[in-house]
Amino acid sequence: MGALLVAATLAVIVCLTLLARRLRRRGSTGAALGAAMAAYDEAMHSTAHDTFVEVQAQKDRSSPVESRDGR
Repeated sequence: MGALLVAATLAVIVCLTLLARRLRRRGSTGAALGAAMAAYDEAMHSTAHDTFVEVQAQKDRSSPVESRDGR
């Protein structure tokens, strides 16, 4: 009975690993996973929402581009 439980657990872990790898390749879970983690952080930490908003704002900012003449 114990060996069956270990085999079933191992099968679930392998399936979840393969699923995660496939979803990462497709790139379809990035926004949803980020939003879910932000909701969790907001519920568990009082300042997490402010931090999440600041991180998103930093991602959206563009870095300054130097002019061709070096000024």
